[in-house]
Amino acid sequence: MKKPAFLRASASLRPKNLLFFLLLTPSLAFSQKPKPEKELTRILFVMDASNSMNAFWGNEPKIDAARKVLLESLGPIEDAPNVEIALRLYGHQTRIEPGKQDCDDTKLEVPFAPHNGDAIRAKMKSVQCLGTTPIARSLEKATGDFPDNRSRNVIILITDGIEACDEDPCAVSRALQAKGIILKPFVIGIGLEDATKFSLKCVGNYYDAGTPEMFDRVLKIVIDQALNSTTTQLLLLTDDSKPTETDVPVTFYDQRTGEDRYDFVHTMALNGEPDTLNIDPVFTYRIVAHTVPPSVKENVTIEPGQHNVIALVAGQGRLELKIEGAVTAEFPVACIVRKQGETATLNAQPMNTSQLYRTGTYDLEVLTLPRLYIPGVVIKQSGVTPVSIPRSGVLNVVASVAGPGAIFQKDGNELKWVVDLDTRTARDQFKLLPGDYRVISRP
Repeated sequence: MKKPAFLRASASLRPKNLLFFLLLTPSLAFSQKPKPEKELTRILFVMDASNSMNAFWGNEPKIDAARKVLLESLGPIEDAPNVEIALRLYGHQTRIEPGKQDCDDTKLEVPFAPHNGDAIRAKMKSVQCLGTTPIARSLEKATGDFPDNRSRNVIILITDGIEACDEDPCAVSRALQAKGIILKPFVIGIGLEDATKFSLKCVGNYYDAGTPEMFDRVLKIVIDQALNSTTTQLLLLTDDSKPTETDVPVTFYDQRTGEDRYDFVHTMALNGEPDTLNIDPVFTYRIVAHTVPPSVKENVTIEPGQHNVIALVAGQGRLELKIEGAVTAEFPVACIVRKQGETATLNAQPMNTSQLYRTGTYDLEVLTLPRLYIPGVVIKQSGVTPVSIPRSGVLNVVASVAGPGAIFQKDGNELKWVVDLDTRTARDQFKLLPGDYRVISRP
């Protein structure tokens, strides 16, 4: 469409997987409540003691190798402050027989208590691997082993096989996630065939521990994530890669479930660097900086026990809309802002206001009479793009008798419809941009 001659804009306007689950209570958003510095962590070990754990793995039965690694890991855990541990076993009470299995063979053997590593060691040394593998039912019952939901509740489930009781641990996992119990499962398989590994991947992130040494390493990683302090800085970068963007609302979503985990406004510390955050390393995140339009970074992982730095490009500039000669809009006038070439409305910005946008090119549609279309408006990094339009004039239409009709704008020899007359009244008033118009009406 031809641009009106009276439009004034700046020069910047131009076209253009054994099995581990890590389960936690949902984290509170920063905007709601700060996370305690010394939060109680409860870790429940759910150990496979089914008959299959008697099979050899390397030079010894799987149960012996798993027992050794687990008992060695208890030392640093039971000595850590604000940590309680517990043990649930399954497949250890009823011997499996041909055509018969006990799918309720799961029991909390050592309840939560501080410094109860010795009780877990004693129980693990005496356990016998007898029965079947009720993974789904053990997970369901394990969620009731925690005294309350006020602590950071972690479940580590250890098994060498798949569900044996015609239940679906993947469905249980999804259901518990929906209730906010499981936040991100870890699946670590020991000596599993490829088909078995595939069947466990739906439960969570799968790790293949092919050797006892690999099992030891994976277990340490999971425990590190449960215990260690992890810090994160989010850098909001300008177009020239400077971490100076700030004062932007930010949301961390669980990449797997889509659940909102953290909400906060990005801030800078007194030293000019982004503030340090406590972000749980259990999740993989989709980070959204709520610029206009949003700035997004997918599949972000947090390394446990260390300082993490995340960079997200979020360069912004300012669009300044002005009606000439008016301090404020004389009547509500909105400007529709769209990304160049797109039909979706990005924002309806009132005239005589200023708004930050991501750097780029936008098309504007000002809802005056007639409407103004301003394509190719460029927003530059840290710059201000002014766009001004003239003040509207007033047209009074006075007829002897009310009747149908319309107002048209003259564009050369063409008449372009602007607005219909009100058939209910003989007197009407319109605020129109400067220009040549024609009124066509009938009593």
